[in-house]
Amino acid sequence: MTSIQSLTLVVPVFNEEENLELLTDEILGALAPTGRDFDILYVDDGSTDGSLAVLRRLAARHGQVHYLSFAANRGQSAAFGAGFAEARGQFVATLDADLQNDPADLPAMLDLAEREDADMVIGWRRRRQDTAWKKFGSRLGNWVRNGLTRETVHDTGCSLKLMRAATARLLPMGFKGMHRFLPTLMKLHGAKVLEVKVNHRPRRFGVSKYGNFRRAWEGLQDVLVVRWMQNRHRPHQVRERG
Repeated sequence: MTSIQSLTLVVPVFNEEENLELLTDEILGALAPTGRDFDILYVDDGSTDGSLAVLRRLAARHGQVHYLSFAANRGQSAAFGAGFAEARGQFVATLDADLQNDPADLPAMLDLAEREDADMVIGWRRRRQDTAWKKFGSRLGNWVRNGLTRETVHDTGCSLKLMRAATARLLPMGFKGMHRFLPTLMKLHGAKVLEVKVNHRPRRFGVSKYGNFRRAWEGLQDVLVVRWMQNRHRPHQVRERG
């Protein structure tokens, strides 16, 4: 059975200054009672508002809070990849900084990973708190991704995920859009992946950074790349060493 002794939360940030204090309090409130060793790693993805100043204050105030700041906006996949590379924990958890993901779901995800000896647990936003247009775009995108990558994931777009850090560091996160395929990429490395229903909340501050049309075009290109990876992936096992 997996024993998760340490956890790093990787949180990409792009112009979310109003959310960061609240999110940090929620994470600390959710994880401190579990008694696990954890830290929070915010990755500022070239924010143009006051997000970096808030992160500096949070890091000075809380020993569990750390941050990286990109020189320019590079996208969510790059932010996750940088966070995975820097993570101190045995496992990493990912979530958005917009307060729509609920940190209160994390203890149950950790317990499930331990109980089922899973390498990854992903959230399923069964009751999404988004506009009808955004929900339609996400469901269509999920259906296309699943069809072309031979997946059965209910909600690959949910950022609330938990995964083994050593495996996460093997993923090609230097390529834009790869964060939408984390379960599939983890499975290429033999990961056992589970799903769990999680809470989803309306956005309180700021605006969504994505539109359906842009995501559809970029997503189609991305899914063809991942399908190619699946077809060409050849893992090896060492039979003998001398």
